[in-house]
Amino acid sequence: MKRSDDWISDLHYREFIKPKLQSEDFYWEKGKMVMSEHYHKKRGSCCGNGCKHCPYSPKHQKMSKDLKGKGGNTHQTNL
Repeated sequence: MKRSDDWISDLHYREFIKPKLQSEDFYWEKGKMVMSEHYHKKRGSCCGNGCKHCPYSPKHQKMSKDLKGKGGNTHQTNL
């Protein structure tokens, strides 16, 4: 059970569990955040939200891990 005043756990979550976005992970377009192909590859699988730079095949299929143009199971998680 987590205490509501447990600031150490909150700090640990923000700094180590929930990763921060880097400048190469996104850009702004017409007031919207657009995730880069680099971010999607770092994420490791398709989110299924119809992203503009989806690098997976089949495109926009949630949990797909095959990178398009590579054929076979060539997912990469260590970027």
